[in-house]
Amino acid sequence: MTDATDAARAWLAQDPDPVTRAELDQLLAAADAGDASAAADLADRFGTRLAFGTAGLRGRLGAGSNRMNRVLVMQAAAGLAAYLLAAPGPDGPPTVVIGYDGRRNSDVFARDSAEVFAGAGLRAILLPRLLPTPVLAFAVRHLGADAGVMVTASHNPPDDNGYKVYLGGADDGAQIVPPADAEIAAHIQRVADAGDLASIPRSHGYETASEDVVEAYVAATAAVSPAPGSLEGMTWVYTAMHGVGWETLSKILERAGYPAPALVTAQTEPDGTFPTVAFPNPEEPGAMDLAFETARRVDAEFVIANDPDADRLAVAVPDADVAGGWRPLTGNEVGLLLGWRAARLAATAGAGREASLACSLVSSPGLAVVAERYGLSSHATLTGFKWISRAPGIVYGFEEALGYLVNPETVRDKDGISAAVAMLGLVAEARGRGATAADLLRDFQEEFGYFASGQVSLRVQDVSVIGRIMARLRAEPPRAVGAVAVERIDDLLHGLDDLPPGDVLRLWLVDGSRVVVRPSGTEPKLKAYLDVRGETAADARERLGALEAGAKELVASE
Repeated sequence: MTDATDAARAWLAQDPDPVTRAELDQLLAAADAGDASAAADLADRFGTRLAFGTAGLRGRLGAGSNRMNRVLVMQAAAGLAAYLLAAPGPDGPPTVVIGYDGRRNSDVFARDSAEVFAGAGLRAILLPRLLPTPVLAFAVRHLGADAGVMVTASHNPPDDNGYKVYLGGADDGAQIVPPADAEIAAHIQRVADAGDLASIPRSHGYETASEDVVEAYVAATAAVSPAPGSLEGMTWVYTAMHGVGWETLSKILERAGYPAPALVTAQTEPDGTFPTVAFPNPEEPGAMDLAFETARRVDAEFVIANDPDADRLAVAVPDADVAGGWRPLTGNEVGLLLGWRAARLAATAGAGREASLACSLVSSPGLAVVAERYGLSSHATLTGFKWISRAPGIVYGFEEALGYLVNPETVRDKDGISAAVAMLGLVAEARGRGATAADLLRDFQEEFGYFASGQVSLRVQDVSVIGRIMARLRAEPPRAVGAVAVERIDDLLHGLDDLPPGDVLRLWLVDGSRVVVRPSGTEPKLKAYLDVRGETAADARERLGALEAGAKELVASE
């Protein structure tokens, strides 16, 4: 009998879920009968454990320690409870608020967590129904909670789910960062090592939050950018990408005074099977096709999309030069537009260097140019809003992967709904002077210059290849990328200035271009992020094309 088989039988003894129990029973029977694929599947499911880190948990649904399931979630909840109970704090039990989206088992995992938290003696508050991730992030601060849990896998494939953790108090409702992640993981491991899920106390004594929490989020988000007067005739399209964004956004639009969009009806209601998209991520090819089809039908001025848990925002504008007539804006393009908006607001309010614009170090350096123009500070952080949201004096933050933080006093995380409201405000202002959404980009370029960004990725079968390439680049630093000489290299392996350590190399070229090389945090990929600034749009595109060719050689496999 193999180690994986032993582990599977031990797992069966504590699994409360009849679905995953039946799944595992079938696999064990097949493996016992000599089925090699079943044996390999068991080895994959039990050969390791889904790691808990700064992104919490995320993985495929299914039985086993390397999958998302009720056993793993309850162990995580018990470990988080132990962490909170061990932490010094005010008198009384810690408070945890729990949210969930429309993915498969999100509601089950959320209720399991609430019962485990309540059983541990915590005050557990479950949000009233499936809601966007930003509502949970808001609720942590609004309710004065010590922690928050959101059950979601965001824009991952349909078979995934996840467990994202936020901390209140001094962390101000932001996602966890070291050392909290490792400390929580250690508590979870101790629970898992005990191997006795039945011994974890559970209670139905958790609370269900009232609608007042959702109403407070709606009011705060509508105030981000109320409609500037009548917008009669404004036609736009919205898709929720089979997620949970529309119900909340619709209330905010009415409160803020914006006209209702034409909906992509096939994608409006939450559906964890995501039937119309292969990959529910607005960045993925084909994901926006139904939105563009709707936009052509209603002759829309622009398209707005949220990902399934509504923490990301995508925007598209008409463009006669591309197939289908619609062009999605890049995350950097939207990020710079919203950053310009934030800088203007901060300057109008009299903010100085104590206020800052922040983005991840792989996002456009154009944001620093905007900040400087308006007399604000700027910060480049490690990737992820757990870092961006902690930038000193932050009034706005973004990352190129469609994430935007436009109201840090309300939600200390990326928020695709408040970003949508801010974008609607920009478009409404442009319409008032006879301009379009696409004109906003030209306005930015005329004001700040022509920035262009790209990305080169190397996907590998053996992840050790990525480590060897990074080691080679450190041992033999490149003197040029393509035909452009390297001016200096920042190695973040041991931290740099105000940046914590990360496996990142940042190359500055003599023509002002930049290349950032880092392993992907979610896929077996090595990524190179490219940024250039040109004299014209055509010049920027030409520079970017040349840099892409050089970057492909830079990250080439051994």
